[in-house]
Order: sequence, then structure tokens, then C-alpha cells
Amino acid sequence: MLSGFLLVFAGLLGLFGYAYATTTIPSPNPSTQKQSNTYYWSDGSVLATQGSTNRQNVDLAQVPKLVQWDFLAAENATFYTDPGIDTQGMLRAVYHMATGGEVQSGSTITQQFVKNTYLSQSQSVTRKLREIMISLKIGNQLSKQEILQGYLNSCYYGRDAYGIEAAARVYYHEHASQLTVGQGAFIAATVNEPSLLMHADTDPQAKAQAEARWKYVLSRMAAIHKISQAQEQQYLAAGFPTPKPYTPSGGMAGQTGYLVDTAQKYVEAHSSLTDQQLGHGGYQIYTTFDKKRVNALSASVAAMEKKHLDPKHRSADRDVQVGAASIDPSTGAVAALYGGPGWNKGHWTDNADATGVPVGSTFKPIDLAAALDHGAVLSPGRTPSPITPDSKFNGDDGITIKNQQGQELPDSGDPTGLLHQRNDVPTKWGYITLRKAMEQSVNTPYVQLGEYVGYQNVESEALKAGLLRKSLQYDTPGFYIGTSTPSAIRMADAYATFDDGGIQHEPFSVTKVIDGGRQLPGFDKPKGTTALPSSTADTVTDVLQDVVKKGTGTNAQALGRPVAGKTGTTDDYKSAWFIGYTPQLVTSVAMFKEDPKNAGLQSMQGVGGYSKVFGADMPTEVWTGYMTAALQGQPVQQFPPLPQLGQGTDEYGAPSPTPSATVSTRPATPTAPATPSPTGRACQHRKKLCAGPSPTGTPGTTTGGTGGGGTVGGGGTGGAGGGLIGGTTGGGTSSTPTPTPSFTGRGRRP
Repeated sequence: MLSGFLLVFAGLLGLFGYAYATTTIPSPNPSTQKQSNTYYWSDGSVLATQGSTNRQNVDLAQVPKLVQWDFLAAENATFYTDPGIDTQGMLRAVYHMATGGEVQSGSTITQQFVKNTYLSQSQSVTRKLREIMISLKIGNQLSKQEILQGYLNSCYYGRDAYGIEAAARVYYHEHASQLTVGQGAFIAATVNEPSLLMHADTDPQAKAQAEARWKYVLSRMAAIHKISQAQEQQYLAAGFPTPKPYTPSGGMAGQTGYLVDTAQKYVEAHSSLTDQQLGHGGYQIYTTFDKKRVNALSASVAAMEKKHLDPKHRSADRDVQVGAASIDPSTGAVAALYGGPGWNKGHWTDNADATGVPVGSTFKPIDLAAALDHGAVLSPGRTPSPITPDSKFNGDDGITIKNQQGQELPDSGDPTGLLHQRNDVPTKWGYITLRKAMEQSVNTPYVQLGEYVGYQNVESEALKAGLLRKSLQYDTPGFYIGTSTPSAIRMADAYATFDDGGIQHEPFSVTKVIDGGRQLPGFDKPKGTTALPSSTADTVTDVLQDVVKKGTGTNAQALGRPVAGKTGTTDDYKSAWFIGYTPQLVTSVAMFKEDPKNAGLQSMQGVGGYSKVFGADMPTEVWTGYMTAALQGQPVQQFPPLPQLGQGTDEYGAPSPTPSATVSTRPATPTAPATPSPTGRACQHRKKLCAGPSPTGTPGTTTGGTGGGGTVGGGGTGGAGGGLIGGTTGGGTSSTPTPTPSFTGRGRRP
């Protein structure tokens, strides 16, 4: 009998040795390597997770030591000294499975790591034996720290969370590095029964069981001397750390898809990461997007659409689209955007970050800035003459346009063979100041001014302000009144250059990218560059304030704060814009109509019941609703005073060519004392003189019609403005290419 026993034992030992020698460690299961990318709002809360598996692997060093011991105390206190298996537990598990008893899982952390990473989740004797063999061998390839790290990253914790980083987010809205001992004790408890304990915030039975397991973990921590008994009592006295309410991921619905796509393109443009690398997951991407402002912008668009659009009963209201972007002028950070109704609605193009929609008269401030900086050649062969907002130009409808050589521009489509620039109405303005022409959005002065300043100078001014060359139209008269098609983001950024006293900040949407605990380079906040003289920027701002006070933008007075802005409307009402700003925030809103199945803009005549759709109407309504919410609780701030300019010059032929302004250039630093803000502190920024009065006039009212203004559509207080883009009389072309991305220069689309 003894010989027989020894023979059997030797045979089993030999069989074990053979099994050990022939066992190889397989490659990790592909599913265990899948991770998600996590995108964060500007306040650090989770914006979205992108990927099929909600997992983000972290280094063991990112998990607090005592939280690591929460798991070890609960699951495998001898982890650092055992060979990877628990012999008694192993024999007990094999016996139960062989005799048809209760199926038991691996007992050590090493075995659980092996099961999660290399094997399937099936329960069988063969799988269990492989688990044991691999667990014994794995120590020769991996350190204990690597095994524990793999275990923490591979466990399922409930709430669709794989890995401790995802678990920390879904249960406590924290990173794994921020977990407390008490929180770690609960998360360690979820490993055993994730489907039950995940409801510990709402289900009394689950909470009672979770609390009992939590107390057990803390008692084990004290028993193995990782915390003292006094500390255990302190944790117990503090109470059970009830998890936060569970909110399943909403995917890419609503604005989320556009926000994630914009951030992803920015990451690719500012790092060596490719689409494929990002697709592997594991990146933490921190964005500039403000959750409250994004929601406010979306809500404002929805409110406008509910009030004005009825596509079920009015065919003109079908296929109407909105794109909008909001930027912090002091940094260039994109605070909010509206890209469309959402990917879930089948709208994939981000209207905030796409070109293809002419900007109309919102381009005129760039004309004025170029004239202030470069002057205008008012007589052939002469040096450029200085220009100010009080310089007078012919505002009549149908005037012929001349170039710097004094030649009238040709137009083969006109019976006279010459280009006759049109306004929206035949008002006899005569010679009016550029300030007045901006207020009422009269085209003819700005087309002529642009020709006198020169295409190269105006284009250069646009590029310095922040627009991209590929979005700018060719050298045609229509260029000066908005045939170009920059995105809403880029137009907001250009106006932000005016708002920040001539300092241009590249728009950015990502502040930090972390991969495996390491922060990637390339995402520092872009440094501002001096693009325009502060006197130029502040002069344009002063003129744009008058657009809101007494011009086509009076509807924006409803904000109840100092506002500078410009309306824009284009040929045949194919687009309508309003871009406005306060010292704290710049927002652009574009509205247009395009059948998703047929590229090309359509006329918006009849949309919302309006015979003519101007930027002063629905776009300004979206702008005002959003800005009211976005600036709630912030102090009222003032723009800088109008700089003191040198003498300007009128266009030849203007009556009484008196100097348009006097005295010297503006001092480098304003000498006016800052007015105390509502908080009792004076503003420190050069242009933010706090707590001044709101704009004059009655908020929310207009005089002389519905307003408007832009390339087509003056309206407003004087009933004039506009003119035509394209065709035979407007100069340029009104063609609108299919929208393509312009923010980062990358063309990827889902």
C-alpha cells in the first residue's frame, strides 16, 4: 500500500512537473487591452468616454498605497509573500469542481489577474488547472507590483467600469489617485458582487450588503496592521462613503459628438498622435469646454427654434441650421460651441468648425482695421492717406467702384460694362462716415474703401486677426463685404483680437493630455501675439458698440451690458450672422439653410415667417439668450475709451472735407481711473474698466424696421444697408462649397 501510494504520488508529481514545464504564458486577451479615451469638461468632470470598453489603465504609483492594501486585505493579505497560489484554496476549488459541488473562483490576486488577463471567464477543471500553472510561472516574468497593477486595471467593478480608474470615476467622480481609504474599501468590495453593489446608492439591500463588506475590509486593514484600531474607528465614525448616483454614459448624442471631435482634431494637430493611436484608447483629454455654457448655448438655439421654426407646417423652415462658437478673448479658449442637432440626429458636420457659409458684413470690421493701419490710396499715384471712422465715403446705391489707379472696375454682366455696387435699398445716403456705414451696414463705402486700401492689406489684416487663408475669397470687390467663408470658431477668434486690444490668441480646445500617468507635451496654452495696434483694435470696438447702440444690432441691447457687435447677411439671404462681444466673452452665431442630401446653401426667405432673414433677428436672439446665461453673476465691465486718433481723410468728392479727428495718438496706458466693480475690486486688465453703465437706449427694441444688415439687408434704424454679393452687380461670387473643417486644418469626419 505504501509502495502504491508513493507510486501514485510520484506519478502525480511527475504529471505536475510536466504540466508546469510545458505551460506557456499566452498573450493577453485583446479584450483586456481595450481602453477608452476620457474627455473632461473645463471643471475636471467627465464630458464623455469614447471606446467600446470603459477602461483606462493607470500605473500602480497612481493608486494610493492604503487603497492598494484595501484590495490586498480583502482578497489576499499574503500577496507579497505567496508563490501566486493558495494551496489549500486551490485543492478546495479543484475538489468542489471535480465532485460537482459549488464552483469556486481563484483565491489569490495573482490567479484573478491571470483569469482576467489571459484566460476566459468560464468555470471548468481544465481552465482552473491552466490558471494555477500560469499563476505559478507568471512570477518569473512579472514583478508583484506589475501583477497588482494588472489586477487593479483588469477587474470589473460594476457600472460598466473596467479597471480602478473607471471605477473611481463612476462611483465617486474622482481619479484613482484621489480615492480615500474608505472609498477604496467600498470599491474593493464591489469586485465580489459588482452587479449588486453597484446600486448601493439607491437599493437598501445593496447598501446594507456593501456597508457590511466595507466594514469587513476596514477590519482586515486593522488586523494586518495597515491602519490602527483608532483609525478604523475614525473611518467607521465618518460613515459609509455612499457612491454618487449612477449616470450611464450618454454616448455622443447632442453636442457631445462635436465637442469630442473638435478636441480630438486638436490633439492630432498638436501632437504626434494619429487616429489609430487614439483609437487604441487610454488617453485622458482635458478640454476648455464649459459645461454650463455649452448647455446654455444649446438651450438658446432650441428656444429660438421652438419660437420661430415650424418645419412640419412651413416648408421654408426645413433644413435650417445653426452654428455657433464662444471664446474667451483673453486666452483663445473655446468655452462653448454649437455644432448642430447632434450625431444621434444624423448631422455629422460640426457647423461651428466648418467653412462654407459666407460671413457677409461681419467682415467689414476687418476692412476698417486694415484702413486704420495702412491708410487708403484715394488718388492715383499718391501715398496712402490716413483713415479714421469719421472719414466720409459715398454711400449711395449703385455707385461705380474704382481701384487704386482710379479706374472703374469692369463687370461684363452689367449693360454699362462697369461694376455698380448695390445696397439693399436705394437710399440716398450721400457721403457718410465709415462709422455710420458700419452702423447701418451700408455696403458701398466699404467696397470702395477696400479697393483703396488694397486686397493684400485687407487679406493680411484678416490673417493677423486669426482667419485662415484657405477660407478667404479671391481678390474681388465682394471680398470686402463677406464672400469669404471662415468658420464660426475662427470668426469669433478674429473678433476676440479686437476685444483683447489687438492681441491674437490661437483658438484652442485642449489644455492637457495624459497617457499612462504621463502628461504629453504640446498642449500649453498658446501665447498671445500682437497682431494689431491697440489703438486700431479699440477703435474698431468703439465703432461696433455704436452698431449695437444705434445701428443694425440694437436687438443685442437686451443683454443689458456694454456690447460691441456686427450683423451680417448675404446674397439672397443664404446666411445670417451676428458676432458680438463683451470684455469677457466673444460669441459668433451663424444661421443658414442646406439640404443634407444636396450640398449648397439655399435662400432663407420665408424662414420663421420672415420675408427677409437678417443677422439682427434670429441669430441675435440666439446670441442674446446665450450670453445672458453665460455671463450671469459676472460683473459688468466696460470697454476702453475711444483712442485719440490723428487726422483722417475723406474720399475725393465728399463735401466739406473737414478733418475727421484731431489730436495725438493714444497713450500706451489708459489714464482714466478704473471704476470700482460690484465686488469692490478694480479690474486689472487694460480694457476692463468695471461697473459702468449699460448701453444707452431701451433694451430689446429697434427703430425703423426689423434690423439686419450685412451684405444684404440693411434695415435697422436707417432702413438701409446690405447690397449684393455675387452676380453681375455685387462683385465676387456667391458660390458656397460644402462645409469642411477649418479649426485645425484636418478633414477627418465620422
